[in-house]
Amino acid sequence: MDSERSRHDVYLAYMLRLWRAGSHGGLPVWRASLENPHTGERVAFSDVTALFAFLAEQTGALAEARNGRAATELGDTEPGSDDSLEASK
Repeated sequence: MDSERSRHDVYLAYMLRLWRAGSHGGLPVWRASLENPHTGERVAFSDVTALFAFLAEQTGALAEARNGRAATELGDTEPGSDDSLEASK
């Protein structure tokens, strides 16, 4: 059970659906939904900003769940570290 919990702490999977739902002020309006393939749960978003906010919340929750585990253990770098600055140049 611990290994199952650990896997959920470092991995998220969703099926993303995007569709154009007209325009507003000359700009396209996009709607989105995410479906969890494991549970079938579906979350709908009225715009991509809401989608990105949801994903930021989910990945932030993962970071908190890792609570002190080294990011390099997972093959990524912590935001603001020298490695992440070098990668963005």
